[in-house]
Amino acid sequence: MARQNISSGTPWEDQVGYSRAVRVGDRIFVTGTIGADAQGVLLSPGDPYAQAIDALDKIEQAITDAGGCLDDIVRTRIYITDMEHADQVGRAHGERLGDIRPCCTMVVVKCLFAEALVEIEADAVLVPGT
Repeated sequence: MARQNISSGTPWEDQVGYSRAVRVGDRIFVTGTIGADAQGVLLSPGDPYAQAIDALDKIEQAITDAGGCLDDIVRTRIYITDMEHADQVGRAHGERLGDIRPCCTMVVVKCLFAEALVEIEADAVLVPGT
């Protein structure tokens, strides 16, 4: 089975040695994603809702680059730095993925890279004929 690595061009990918997403067969795995630009600058400091939307936009782009779409997402994992952000981040997730209804886990962590308030991972499975 062929492996396709997807890069978004952030400096961390080369520095740390990872891909934004990896497609193997009909599966796409998107790494933990924060709402930062290609230079690694956080797009929406202090705003957990906007950071979640920014991260989901990047996830959508990675899945599209791998030949899929948002409808192919089957699981997300959400990391937040404060339980107070759960409702806002959950609202963003629901707005973008509520009709898809993937499996989802949200956990509170001590901190995230680049002072992000939220980080999201996603797994997708391509379904033939959809």
